[in-house]
Formats: sequence, structure tokens, C-alpha cells
Amino acid sequence: MRNKLIASTLFLLLAAICAGQASLDNAAIIKMTKAGLAEDLILGTIKSQPCQFSTTADDLIALKTAGVSDKVVAAIITRNSGGSATASAPAPAGAVPAPATAAGPVTEVGVYYMKGEAWVELMPEVVNFKTGGVLKTIGTAGIVKGDVNGHVNGDHSKTSVKSPVSLMVYAPDGVAITEYQLLRLRDSKDSREFRTVTGGVLHVSGGATRDLVPFDNRKTAPRTYEIVLPNLGAGEYGLLPPSTSDSTGNSGRIGKIYSFRILE
Repeated sequence: MRNKLIASTLFLLLAAICAGQASLDNAAIIKMTKAGLAEDLILGTIKSQPCQFSTTADDLIALKTAGVSDKVVAAIITRNSGGSATASAPAPAGAVPAPATAAGPVTEVGVYYMKGEAWVELMPEVVNFKTGGVLKTIGTAGIVKGDVNGHVNGDHSKTSVKSPVSLMVYAPDGVAITEYQLLRLRDSKDSREFRTVTGGVLHVSGGATRDLVPFDNRKTAPRTYEIVLPNLGAGEYGLLPPSTSDSTGNSGRIGKIYSFRILE
């Protein structure tokens, strides 16, 4: 009887929090967290309710600061990556059509990998950053490059592929493919880690770039780039988007990385 009463109370509380909202958003998740709702209940709500999350670096930091757990943040990133596509303007005459996935044309910003003969969405993972120190300042622009260490929970990525690996990036408006960083992830006690720099990697060398992997690309459509990685060995890798790698590098911040595992 007591358990039923608790479940009923939690349901009413959840209904009150979400009342009047067309879809679940970041503010609703923060409200549920501060109200003391169980993590499993919040995760179940994210899976079952219409959602409209924002997952910029600042948004993820705000969620973490509000006490939202890593599992809930990961569920938000995953749900946001797989959300419904927004309507796009008609392509101009002569434009090359965007590549198609198994479900249809690519219309969402993200990273995809070739599986069989179709592009499949590569789901991101949460990455926690710790600042390693400032490396240098470029000219008079005041651009500070910081050495940061990234930490991803779990031994392996959930996505396994075989070499050669083909990736496709549908970049946000105004973002170039050269702003993405391909990184080798190193084993570290039930997790994977890497070292990189904030503010870009131009003219930086040494330990901070030890995990950077160079890659070539070709533009196949507006904001769409194909990356072929024929010579990578077995191991864990990740593609770090610029919204994560170009932020300030504050210790304790979180972001996302598109991870994959290459099998022998």
C-alpha cells in the first residue's frame, strides 16, 4: 500500500512539473532533478515523452551544475541526436543531394558511419574534461590554448566497425570539417581517456596532441563531409565536435564525443 502511495505521489509530481509543456526540455529535467525524482524515473520519462532538448556545451554545463546525473545527460544527448528532423529549405538548383541513411536523406546535424550500404547514425557519449594547463596565446587575439584531458566512461564504445572506416559528418551551419578532432582513446581503468587542446590545434605540438589522428575528407554536399580512414589500427577512437573542443577548458565541464571501436 505504501509503495503504491509513493508511486502515485511521484506520478502526480511529475505531471505537475511537465504540465503545460508541449515537450520535455532542459528546464523540466532540472526541475525533476531538484524535486528529488529518482534517476530511473527521469530516464523513463525522457524515453517516453516528446522532447526538445538543447545540447550545446553551455547547456550541458548548466545541466551538470544543476545536479543532473551523467546517465541522464547521456540520455538527453542520445535522445536529442535521434529526435525528429526539422524542415529544411528546398535545395538550390544543381545542388548535390545529401547522402541518405537507411531511414532516408540526412537532415540532422551529426556523425554517421557506413554499415553495409547505408549510413547509420553514430551515437555520442558523454565526455568529462579536466584542465591540464594553458599552452600558449596566439598573437593579440587573446586566443588561449589549454591542455585538457578527456574521460569517457566504459571500457568500449557501443559502436564496433571494421577497417576501412567511412564516416560522414553533417556539420552545423558555419562550422568547417577542420574544426573536428579525431582522437585515439586510451584504456584507463573501466574508462577511456584522451588528451587534446582547446582553442584549436594550430601550431601546437608535444604531449597535448599525442592522441590526435590526422584525417582527409571530401565535401559531398553543403555542410556534408565524408571521411575515409583506411589505415587505422584496432582500438578505440572518437570524433570530437568543435562545440566541445573550442570551449574554455574549465575543469569539471562535460561535452560529447562520437566514439567507435575498430575491431581487428
